Amino acid sequence: MRPVQCAACGNQVLCEKYTPAHTSVQWTADAAVVCAEFRDRVGQGATSARIRTCRSLRTAIDRAVAEGTLEVGDVRVDV
Repeated sequence: MRPVQCAACGNQVLCEKYTPAHTSVQWTADAAVVCAEFRDRVGQGATSARIRTCRSLRTAIDRAVAEGTLEVGDVRVDV
């Protein structure tokens, strides 16, 4: 997993890009506390575990792929 930092809130997550459509994101902090979009949605009654992502984080992940710091399909599996 590679670190990716959100430009909006500064939160850092760990990501893997298996394919252009499949991204795995592991939050390293409580999303409902550090992310304004999560915080707003939780404040409106949503459960943070059911919120898939925020737009700013998605943009940061897409930027990391475009810049080559997060590679699609660069996942190693030991068998």
